[in-house]
Formats: sequence, C-alpha cells, structure tokens
Amino acid sequence: MSSDTNLMSGAPQVLPAFIEAAPHPAPSRKQQILKQMRKSKFALPGGAIVLLFIVLALLAPWIAPHDPYASDLTAMLLPPSVEHPFGTDELGRDILSRVLVGARLSLTEGLFSVCLAMVIGVPVGMISGYVGGRTDTIIMRVIDVLLAFPGVLLAIVIVSILGPNLVNAMIAVAIYTVPIFARLARGSTLSVKEEPYIEACHSAGMRHSRILLRHILPNIANTLLVMGTLRVALAILTASSLSFLGLGAQAPSPEWGAMLAAGRNYMLIAPHVVIFPGGAIVLLVLGINLFQDGLRLALDPKMAER
Repeated sequence: MSSDTNLMSGAPQVLPAFIEAAPHPAPSRKQQILKQMRKSKFALPGGAIVLLFIVLALLAPWIAPHDPYASDLTAMLLPPSVEHPFGTDELGRDILSRVLVGARLSLTEGLFSVCLAMVIGVPVGMISGYVGGRTDTIIMRVIDVLLAFPGVLLAIVIVSILGPNLVNAMIAVAIYTVPIFARLARGSTLSVKEEPYIEACHSAGMRHSRILLRHILPNIANTLLVMGTLRVALAILTASSLSFLGLGAQAPSPEWGAMLAAGRNYMLIAPHVVIFPGGAIVLLVLGINLFQDGLRLALDPKMAER
C-alpha cells in the first residue's frame, strides 16, 4: 500500500519531465521553404518587387490616373508633374498610366511564354529520357538543332513567318524556350528513373504513364520550377526586345518595349519617355532574378547544403 502511494506521489514529478523531453513537431514543407528563403538576403526583397508588380498589373485599370490610350496633342512630352507623375509621351499620353497597364502585358508575355514552353518541352524531355534508345536519339537531335540557333534570332525568324503581333511574339519566345525545358526534363528523368522505387513500380506492373505522372514528375518539379522562374525574366526581356524591333506588340499598345521604341527619338529632349518604361523592365527582371535565387536555395537540396 505504501509503495503504491509512493508511486502515485511520484507521478506528478515524472509527467512534467516527460512533457519537457517530448520532441517538437517537425516543421511543415512550407515552413522549411520559407526558412531556406530567408537565408538568401535578396529573396524577400525580390519577392516583394514581383508581388508589387503583380498587384499593380491586376489593379491597373482602376488605379491608372488617365486613359493610357487617350492622346492630348496640347500636352506632348511634358516633364513629370503632379498631374502626370511620369510625364507624357510624344502624343500627350500619360506615361504612368501606360506603364501600369504595360505591367499586365509584360507579365502575361513572360508567364504565357514559359507555361507554353513547359507544356511542350517537359513531356518531350521526360519521354525522351524515360524511353531512351532511338526515340531519345531522334528527339535530342531535333532539340540540338533548335539550340544551335541563338534564341532571339530564332524568335525573330518565327515572328517574321507568323506575322508581327503580341501573340505571335509570345509563341516565338515559347518555341525557342522549349529545348531548354526539354533538356532539363530529360536529364532529371534519367537521374530519377534509376531510383529503386521506380524499379519497384516496374516490378508491380504499373503503367508507364502512371510512373511518369505520379512518381517522376513530382520529383523533378522543383528543378523545373526554379528554371521556369528564371526563364520568365528572360522571356520578358526577349518579348520586350521583339516589341522594340517592331515585331511584337504594335501601337498603340502600352507594352514597355514598344514604348521604348516610340520614345527613342525623343531621348535628348524628353528622357523621361524612355527612363520610366526602361526602369520598369529592369526593376521587374531584377526582382524575378532575386526571387529565383532564394527559390533555388529553398527547393534545391544541394544548394541548401552548400
């Protein structure tokens, strides 16, 4: 009886010690990614810049102070002022309003081009790496031919064939980006398909399509996402370059590259017509690159170890 009493009296002392020694719950995947991204000094500022442009692009029709297409020949090439914070262009249009609306076009260019390239390139690369043999050889030789052309030059040729407009420019950028994702997906697939769990899937009689979609694609998705983020910035630059050359967005579209092309003749007398759209391109591309650096640190285990 006394031993039972001593045991019961000692229980309250053992329980708190047990509670204190209990392990903390493991952090979730989201918490791990955020923790890794904080290690990069530039990821959060870059993400803030990208988020700012996304918000401005979404709200542009409501927050633009003037009609971006309305001309006022009595207010041509006005310097920045309270009424026109970014000044006006050669036709008297408000540059701030055009830059805000142009943010939507530039983000659409980058995202659409990269998404289309991934939709085409990733399955091609995965099939090439998974099947191997003659199929792999034929697909890779076609990819090598596309990679032999400089990207911008290939885009110019494609737009020249399809016709100069914004949609064709995005398609051209997507086509020259396809080989990059195809080679990346192929290399990643070659690495993953040698894993023991893929051999177990084959032994279990699992269909090839199920193996590709359920087991290989999720394991290479992080690498593809990091590359996709980087290619968005390059796609925006390329699409703006095509518009600058007159092969992309056409007047009076407030696309940043087209705005630079229209304002280059007035750089000496009204430099603001190129400073603000050019600065918008630089800032957005810089923000995407900084964010991509942190994303790579968070999603690439080898990078995190280094």
